[in-house]
Amino acid sequence: SDNAEKTNTSSLLVKDDDAAVVAPTTKKKSTLATTTSTSTSTSSTSTAPTSSSTEPANTNEDDDDDDDEVEESTPGAGGEGKKKKKKKKKKKTGASSAAAASSSGLVQTSPPTIPVSQFYPDRNFPTGEICEYKNDNVWRTTSEEKRALERMDEELYRDVRQAAEVHRQVRRDAMNFIKPGMKMIDICERIENGTRQLISENGLKAGIGFPTGCSLNHVAAHYTPNSGDTTVLQYSDVMKIDFGTHINGRIIDSAFTWTADPRYDRLKEAVLDATNTGVREAGIDVRVCDIGEAIQEVMESYEVELDGKTHKVKCVRNLNGHSINPYQIHGGKTVPIVKGGEATKMEEGEFYAIETFGSTGKGYVQEDLECSHYGKTHDAPHVPIRVAKAKSLLATITKHFDTLPFCRRYLDRLGETKYLMALKNLVDTGLVTAYPPLCDVKGSYVAQYEHTFLLRPTCKEVLSRGDDY
Repeated sequence: SDNAEKTNTSSLLVKDDDAAVVAPTTKKKSTLATTTSTSTSTSSTSTAPTSSSTEPANTNEDDDDDDDEVEESTPGAGGEGKKKKKKKKKKKTGASSAAAASSSGLVQTSPPTIPVSQFYPDRNFPTGEICEYKNDNVWRTTSEEKRALERMDEELYRDVRQAAEVHRQVRRDAMNFIKPGMKMIDICERIENGTRQLISENGLKAGIGFPTGCSLNHVAAHYTPNSGDTTVLQYSDVMKIDFGTHINGRIIDSAFTWTADPRYDRLKEAVLDATNTGVREAGIDVRVCDIGEAIQEVMESYEVELDGKTHKVKCVRNLNGHSINPYQIHGGKTVPIVKGGEATKMEEGEFYAIETFGSTGKGYVQEDLECSHYGKTHDAPHVPIRVAKAKSLLATITKHFDTLPFCRRYLDRLGETKYLMALKNLVDTGLVTAYPPLCDVKGSYVAQYEHTFLLRPTCKEVLSRGDDY
């Protein structure tokens, strides 16, 4: 996420046998990665199959006979044939969300342009992966009191599920169109334009949650190209695609790693496994330090061989997952990805982004390179602005982004020009925070996966889960 917060798997997410899984169709990182001291941990999130609503349901005629009973003759006593009934095996169709989408008569375009709301006119958007609580919280699953609380928040759930479905459809397109040889700026703009159209962008009510991160190789987070950046994606690159969507300030922060070269598959597997572990371990009353310890144990059980050298996959210890508040990508609580973090507990009703970063380098990032990510400082003190251009720029930022992260390309798109000195003035006064790229040592490779989930009163819902990751 944009504010990837600075500061670990030998298997994918394991779902409980009794966990109900609903398959939905198909911000700078969770907006900005937050920087913390070495002693603190900070940054990211899993696997219910989801199928994009872009896929029409199977309409083959022979499907009609899937449940037909077939009579077979088997030899019986006296040589007479005895008939027994045998059911044909049902063919698997797409996930429930795909069926829902096709029932609306719509098929998503490429690139995606049809708003997700048109696929679900009744606003019954696909539910995320449902994970039942364990141990002392098992009672929540059947509690009438907790179910009543959820009914009161039904509109909130619809909002976040809509934002999550937009994320799934946009990233599905990204996974299909991204190819070596493309300019990074073109990749980001297609993702962002798709988000704007599918979410029906509407000021601060609906839109992009934070700038699209496309950090390459040793750059872990907070890189998006500024105007004029001509960087081209290479076959040998490891690219982290981290983007956000939001409805009424409720942000979905999710990320994946793109590679063309299969030699990085083991690195990606380690990080995805670690992220799924973090999501699985999370829950009401769970201490974040316990989640971090579980993540590290899984992540650092992996090794990857590159150019004849074996690297132990290391957790980037000063990046963390985080809670998410309305219009605030980093809500105040951090989820470490190494052991030794704080004993803060997760609480009912909270949103979290579990994101993990695995590196072949030192496993520690520092700020470097040209800055592109910024955000209006949350709860910033009143500071008089004496530079006229800085004052007008702050008004533009407040009107279009408020406390949602933004990048310089977004200011360019709004028609702002010659604003760099004014932007620096706002950063210097503390009204705006700059989030430079976060980098491990050159020559290393960093991968990332992230998911957003909600700790509902009766269950944990992994909102951003898809059939991709």
